[in-house]
Amino acid sequence: MSATEGQSSSQIFARGALAGLSVLVTGGGTGLGRETALELARCGASVTITGRRPEVLEQAAASIVGVAGAGSVTWSAGDVREPDDAARLVGEVLEREDRLDVLVNNAGGQYFSPAELIAAKGWRAVWRLNVEGMLNMAETAFRLAFSPGGAGGRVINVTLSPHHGMPGMAHSGSARAAVEALTAEMALRWKRHGVRVCAVAAGHFDTEVLSKYPASVRAGSARSVPLGRLGRPEEHAWLVALLASPLGAAFNGSTVTLDGARDNWFGPWPPPGMADESGGVPVEERRGGG
Repeated sequence: MSATEGQSSSQIFARGALAGLSVLVTGGGTGLGRETALELARCGASVTITGRRPEVLEQAAASIVGVAGAGSVTWSAGDVREPDDAARLVGEVLEREDRLDVLVNNAGGQYFSPAELIAAKGWRAVWRLNVEGMLNMAETAFRLAFSPGGAGGRVINVTLSPHHGMPGMAHSGSARAAVEALTAEMALRWKRHGVRVCAVAAGHFDTEVLSKYPASVRAGSARSVPLGRLGRPEEHAWLVALLASPLGAAFNGSTVTLDGARDNWFGPWPPPGMADESGGVPVEERRGGG
């Protein structure tokens, strides 16, 4: 549960900042996807969340709608890996809202394993969800809602940080790198149609999804963040809401990293030998200016 769970309005944006927008969030039933849907609804958007488990989506949508002042939230179950499901999901939004303005490709996943133990089947499963699922949804949204004759649109792809390697998740690191490359390519290819595409590289966030990993992995994740803590889910949601706003068009083709400086450092923080007895980094005493 995030620190803003029961709040009826955004801590960052004005009420109605995204009013009139129709947004589709994949993987919106849990974790960062659910928090994103909640923030978008707080800002007045009409949000549809998708995922493979109807009971999870129904519960998430009901909890978001229960927040006073939130925009409308509905759900549709489907598998983004399947082109037919992608077409149905986008079609249902268009039928219900008569438009789709923003697609948030949040659905993704991986499992913890040394690279040498990743079987071909496991590699394929991660690739299908993270890369093919994103492509299915983005290309379907472009074809059915954003393409010539439409009013343009926005695609926001959620990837992962760090970018300099992911020990224990090599399959996911490779897939997410592909998504970022495709983000830049789609941004260039679709710009003449008024479609803007960007990505968010999310660091380590304190969500229920993280709890499926071993305790040692969770503790190590927090220690590896120079900011000194895991990210809060609402921080990720605020960034997605910003990119869904008119300002987001300026980030076309970009990947915005939100990871507490994790991308700039590898290993525990502070590094061995730098911390003092209290565990902090010593501050140099400086002479006063004359």
